[in-house]
Amino acid sequence: KSFANIRAIFNFVIQEHALEFRNVFKGMQLPSEKDDAKKRLPIAIADIRLIQIRCKAVNDDMRWLVALISDTGMRLSEAAGLMLNDLRLDEDIPHVIIQPHKHRQLKTRSSERIVPLIGASLWAAQQIKQNAQGEYCFPRYTNNERTNANSASAALNKWLKSVTKNKDYVLHGLRHSFRDRLRAVDAPIEMIDRLGGWSLK
Repeated sequence: KSFANIRAIFNFVIQEHALEFRNVFKGMQLPSEKDDAKKRLPIAIADIRLIQIRCKAVNDDMRWLVALISDTGMRLSEAAGLMLNDLRLDEDIPHVIIQPHKHRQLKTRSSERIVPLIGASLWAAQQIKQNAQGEYCFPRYTNNERTNANSASAALNKWLKSVTKNKDYVLHGLRHSFRDRLRAVDAPIEMIDRLGGWSLK
């Protein structure tokens, strides 16, 4: 990503100043960290149900965050940075509006979307609304300046592993599972991409 930015900057300067030399960064490829990273596993449906049951049993803000992600496929930073008015529970179809905020931008333009709230995610949204103190859904991780998703990730991944007894699971696996679950019920690919905020194919 950094090299893509560098290439773009050099291209801009070369064009703006009509320079007659080649962009030395063009075509340069670096090994991606993803090439060496362990593949994030989707979380099995039985384990998702177990996680959701445990979330309801513990019933605190950290578990609301996990439950909210479990049936919406949101990225952790998207969910942690939500504001209360992003949760629309009084509509005919309760839903969450995922939109950029000054304290939390979105990963891509297609990340801006509306996702229906069902199951454990609807339960979590109701708990958040009922226990709200201030304008943020998760003030533990969000303030006027930033959303600290890294702090949330470390704590929640540890809890997830303890519940499922699977050391390879991470919270982001719920997002992969969300896509698999939609595919399993023959949801159209465009709907899957829109719900998950993936770039449209």
